[in-house]
Amino acid sequence: MLRRIDKNQPKGFEFTKPNLNWVKKQIGKYPKDRKQSAVIPLLYKAQEQEGWVSKPAIEVIAKMLGMAPIRVYEVASFYFMFHLSPVGQKAHIQVCGTTPCMLRGSEKLIQICKEKISKHSKELSPDGQLSWEEVECIGACSNAPVIQVGSDYYEDLSADSFLNLLDKLIKDNPLPGSQKKRFSSEPEGLFKSSKRNLEESTNASVKLYLEATISEKNKK
Repeated sequence: MLRRIDKNQPKGFEFTKPNLNWVKKQIGKYPKDRKQSAVIPLLYKAQEQEGWVSKPAIEVIAKMLGMAPIRVYEVASFYFMFHLSPVGQKAHIQVCGTTPCMLRGSEKLIQICKEKISKHSKELSPDGQLSWEEVECIGACSNAPVIQVGSDYYEDLSADSFLNLLDKLIKDNPLPGSQKKRFSSEPEGLFKSSKRNLEESTNASVKLYLEATISEKNKK
């Protein structure tokens, strides 16, 4: 599928100081004559910082890696995980539409996106806060239907819990993971029916999210 970069571009781009330090470490992982291999991590970090990959970001990355800008653009336009147009300021929602999620109600989630965010995928909501798209398998079939926002997964969704989640994404930082309080991907009610003890209060993914959130708040 042909993918083109957005017509409206910012005047410039630069990595924040923490991100620049991270970028330099990534480049340092490769031999000097192979530093172009860091192009995907750098594009991902630029997108994580700005929400999307702009033309100035591509040019900055190209200069850092000693590549022609068109070569960086080829990578960014090939992988669908890179957004070539602005996405929602608060969240870009990726709804899994593959068979397990479809059977568990993802079509209802997509319909809600069309009604509450924008009629077409990859379009901004009227206030610019949210955007959405349907994607292929996210790899969390046991917890279908699932959406992904950035690096966070929101699982075991229903129409009602998804509507509630949309409000939380704008107003707050909702806790990722199962939205009906499953610990991981165990059968529902396992710990109650088997009387097994659950030592951790959250699984590893949620724990990482909480640690990152606390760290970010401490920086501010």
